[in-house]
Amino acid sequence: MSNSADSPDPAARRPRLRPMRLLTLAVFGLAGLIFWLSFNTAKGTDLRSDESMLRLSDLIQERNHKNTRLDESTSRLRSQVDRLADRDSGGSKADRARLADLERAAGTAPVRGPGITVTLTDAPPDATALIPGVPDPQPNDLVIHQQDLQAVVNALWRGGARGIRVMDQRLISTSAVRCVGNTLILQGQLYSPPYKVTAVGDVKRLRWALDQSPAISNYKGYVEAYGLGWKVEEHDAVTLPGYSGTVDLRQARPAR
Repeated sequence: MSNSADSPDPAARRPRLRPMRLLTLAVFGLAGLIFWLSFNTAKGTDLRSDESMLRLSDLIQERNHKNTRLDESTSRLRSQVDRLADRDSGGSKADRARLADLERAAGTAPVRGPGITVTLTDAPPDATALIPGVPDPQPNDLVIHQQDLQAVVNALWRGGARGIRVMDQRLISTSAVRCVGNTLILQGQLYSPPYKVTAVGDVKRLRWALDQSPAISNYKGYVEAYGLGWKVEEHDAVTLPGYSGTVDLRQARPAR
């Protein structure tokens, strides 16, 4: 039996880990961690594929379809409410006439009569100058801008229009004509050119108002120079549907 001084220490018999082996283990451990994090983040999808992410245009189209469905539902519900209100209303004939006048003024009632339709169209993307001495067009010279649409709407109101529709949307006092790029966003809906603006009113007065607008005269200069679209059609009778969206006013409030 040997003494403790002669017996080798069990710990001394364990082989020491070399620095390179430690480094190898650390690399494999880090690789495993990265693999696990990637799998957990992807949840089974391909992180390198663009198809897993909605492009902005796709998102806008999706929201546009959703808004369309909501507007249709709102219109049906509003019609039901109006029918119930007419059935249960205890007001006098004068009250009902007053309500009808308010609906016409607010744009929630249909309006019918003679009118005109103005159509504005982008020029061809490869358009060139059509008039000698005019410089070659820039991209912004070939598309319809917000101020062009707004100029038509403002002129028609000044011409005494009893109602105006842009595309399939009836305008009311809170309607805003806004363009993002070469697309129109109106009351939650997205539209592309050509843009149609229809107004009900005295045709001669409406045409006179269009001819007197300085902004429209400037637009017609681009029509002649670069081929932007401009067309005015007259109607003996046209019906504009009433506005069927929400009429509640909303405003921003400070965060608390």
